[in-house]
Amino acid sequence: MSAMLETAKLFFDACETGKGWDGCKEHCRADATFSAQAGALADIDTLEGYCAWMQAFFTPVPDAHYELKFFGADEGRSAVTAVAVFHGTQTGPGGPVPATGNTVAADYAYCMEFDGGRIKHMTKVWNDTISLQQLGWA
Repeated sequence: MSAMLETAKLFFDACETGKGWDGCKEHCRADATFSAQAGALADIDTLEGYCAWMQAFFTPVPDAHYELKFFGADEGRSAVTAVAVFHGTQTGPGGPVPATGNTVAADYAYCMEFDGGRIKHMTKVWNDTISLQQLGWA
């Protein structure tokens, strides 16, 4: 396995299990950027900010977990893509409404771009509208 692919896997697991920036930063450039065409993430443009957002999501959805579907590297483009399904139930406080007991099963993808052995940019592809509806937040 390439070093880039291994780094991406370590980052992905840390981010998707709510470790926050402290658990993710060793795999990223300090100035790593973030983008997504999703309203829930519209104000986030750094990877540090996204990692903090994911960590905070574990308060209203404490059983959150991912089901990995694909993980692959394009060495020529210095990029790694992950495709997964995010699962969880809102049983905790901290959401926009009191705990609904509703579950979410959200398809999403990450494209992680590398520079110097670390992630320099990540794009998330996710339909936040469907996820928020499933949770009863929209």
